[in-house]
Amino acid sequence: MSRSLGLDVGTRTIGIAVSDPLGVIAQPVETYARVGSRKDVQYVAAMVAERQVGRVVVGLPLRTDGSEGPEAESVRRMVESLSGVLDESVDVVFVDERFTTAQAERALLSGNVRRSKRKQVIDQVAAVLILQAHLDSSPQGESF
Repeated sequence: MSRSLGLDVGTRTIGIAVSDPLGVIAQPVETYARVGSRKDVQYVAAMVAERQVGRVVVGLPLRTDGSEGPEAESVRRMVESLSGVLDESVDVVFVDERFTTAQAERALLSGNVRRSKRKQVIDQVAAVLILQAHLDSSPQGESF
């Protein structure tokens, strides 16, 4: 069984999380500062290969009414580029990420995390929430 990678793709950063080998628990990895589409895709693809990832779970930023706006289109373009460089055996799936940043903010506030630290890790926490939602909705043993 291989791991799953969770991505919270923003305009300036990408929050990254990874599952344990059994596909049960999502763990934060890092907040990657975006530098350009090509390099961003190369960075994520290298992480997929390095961590032996079988599925990439990407948060899709839908509007509150469920429609897609320019942010979702941007994420889809990035994922299309990423899919073009990943091994064919790696699945890429989207997960509705509405409100994950707000949930991450609440979790960090309840943990008394300072504002400066929250800014550094909020995207990682959002990626964990995105990935964990996917792991929780998948039948056990089918994390990828």
